[in-house]
Amino acid sequence: ISPSQAPPERALVTALELAGLNLWGTQLVVLSACDTGRGDVKVGQGVYGLRRAFLVAGAETVVMSLWKVNDATTRDLMEAYYYNLLAGQGRATALREAMRELRRTQPHPHYWAPFIAMGRETPLRQRVR
Repeated sequence: ISPSQAPPERALVTALELAGLNLWGTQLVVLSACDTGRGDVKVGQGVYGLRRAFLVAGAETVVMSLWKVNDATTRDLMEAYYYNLLAGQGRATALREAMRELRRTQPHPHYWAPFIAMGRETPLRQRVR
């Protein structure tokens, strides 16, 4: 997602802009960068951030990080996650199993535990061509 025709200093997308998108039918959004699951607390609204914005816009499941992540271990985790998804595992189950796999070589939770999945757990639907 990139803002159209925005000057470089305004090339930011806000949660409010994301919430206004039509993402109905989008099965999975993965935010594999640092702190993508954090948000601001708004009185009467709870935590509002990217995760809520994508869900409000219609995404079925959002995977995001809760703290700063290591690039190399995040790559390994995401490779295992996508492999598990393609094997037919549910969206949260695939993430949990990828974490278990990474934990064998990286036992400290800082490396394998920053990601969470919110939304539907069902396996991804395959499109018939």
